[in-house]
Amino acid sequence: MLKSCCCTILNVGLGLEIRTSVTQFVQERIWALREQNDGKLYQNAACIRANTMKFLPNFFKKAQLSKIFICFPDPHFKARKHKARIVSTTLNSEYAYALRPGGIVYTITDVEALHLWMVQHLDAHPSFERVSEEEVEKDECVQVMANETEEGKKVARNKGQKFVALFRRMEDPPWE
Repeated sequence: MLKSCCCTILNVGLGLEIRTSVTQFVQERIWALREQNDGKLYQNAACIRANTMKFLPNFFKKAQLSKIFICFPDPHFKARKHKARIVSTTLNSEYAYALRPGGIVYTITDVEALHLWMVQHLDAHPSFERVSEEEVEKDECVQVMANETEEGKKVARNKGQKFVALFRRMEDPPWE
């Protein structure tokens, strides 16, 4: 549903998206789903226009989140634009701050080079460890990301590949 950062807070879905058009689309989709279900479902979903790269710590307390979804982010192909990628050394520290130990960062993209970038940067961060392929295959959130999001459906229609990686937030090391 969202292309940048979507976070789950106590079974509440909150999407943070920088693009006005995407935010509006998601909000309209949520309203339509509520209407289709007589207001009984989707009351726990919202999308806010916000720059995750600048303001994530303003939205969440330390260890508040159990899941962070980074779904089909802009690949920013040009090397000079790599600093705008949603996975980076600095941002990974912010994700580690907001994510509780044991929580998971979910990533999915249809661009292999971006997938490798995200894996490289999350692997290199001391707060994260990669989740095993067996666990990835069993995780129902992966199936939703890949098959139920608008972008996931689009990639499937175009017979494209989807690259998924999950990273678990490790416990902070004890102070010595």
